[in-house]
Amino acid sequence: MTVSSTSEAIDTQFLPPADSRDRISQFMRSLQDSICHGLEQLDGVSTFKEDSWERPEGGGGRSRVIRDGGIFEQGGVNFSEVWGKQLPPSILKQRPEAEGHGFYATGTSMVLHPRNPYIPTVHLNYRYFEAGPVWWFGGGADLTPYYPFAEDAAHFHQTLKAACDRHDREYYPVFKRWCDEYFYLKHRDEARGIGGIFFDYQDGRGQLYRGPDPDGLAAQYSQKLGEIEPRDWESLFGFIRDCGDAFLPAYRPIVERRRSMEYGDRERNFQLYRRGRYVEFNLVYDRGTIFGLQTNGRTESILMSLPPLVRWEYGYQPEANTPEAELYETFLKPQNWSEWTASTSKV
Repeated sequence: MTVSSTSEAIDTQFLPPADSRDRISQFMRSLQDSICHGLEQLDGVSTFKEDSWERPEGGGGRSRVIRDGGIFEQGGVNFSEVWGKQLPPSILKQRPEAEGHGFYATGTSMVLHPRNPYIPTVHLNYRYFEAGPVWWFGGGADLTPYYPFAEDAAHFHQTLKAACDRHDREYYPVFKRWCDEYFYLKHRDEARGIGGIFFDYQDGRGQLYRGPDPDGLAAQYSQKLGEIEPRDWESLFGFIRDCGDAFLPAYRPIVERRRSMEYGDRERNFQLYRRGRYVEFNLVYDRGTIFGLQTNGRTESILMSLPPLVRWEYGYQPEANTPEAELYETFLKPQNWSEWTASTSKV
């Protein structure tokens, strides 16, 4: 990567195209369509039901939910497109230069909760934001297994890394570390899952890491790279498209490997207990949830990420030398999954 050029050149180069909103909206809709079609084929029993909604302040969306399927106990794939005059506090805190401008935001988000405990929960979100001269892309995808399989974690990460590497080989190292940092429950001192990629505020300028922890591993790696070589709206849009298209190849083989595995009450109860961590994260930390609520989004769509069944248990500790213990001791610690192979693994 090379140091960026002058700010004047960047300002000229990095204005979004006049049709940016139309193009990104069309892509986000098509991403929702392709993911839903692929998941319905994978599930084989249930289909998505759609609710279209409108936001009084401007915009709307399509919420699609699948329930009681052959694979998915419940899941949702949402498209939203909203605009307005009043920026939410969560945005102004991060990008104060956007103050005084109307905003436009669109994205596709998804959370799937399979019934079989051996199939991981998975999350995806890709989004775009504009406010006057300010614009950026954000998003990512991450995997939350209940029972640990190293080959599943490796496949998920390697597929996302390949999508990143087609655009810049430094994307994955930064965005993987950022994902480990973001999907972390501080009050539990544990990761939500085995991560994936996460990024935000990508406008083609400055450093890749734009998160809140200047001393974290993602920031340290990004600081060593320095400012990125300038890239325009088109190149970042291409990156987002490839990341979105990588989801089904990353997740579908995992489902196909685990869908026929038998389980009992022990595995099911552990799954429901670990789902509690998902609820805690989404209600306390998730920025998409916070943004949606602050912009008066559709509550049912915002909270569709929560699982249909969940349990909490006071003071739970996994038994030693069990798969449940292995999840805590190894898989909920950041690992270099992109370089995992069966022949070299110690996991």
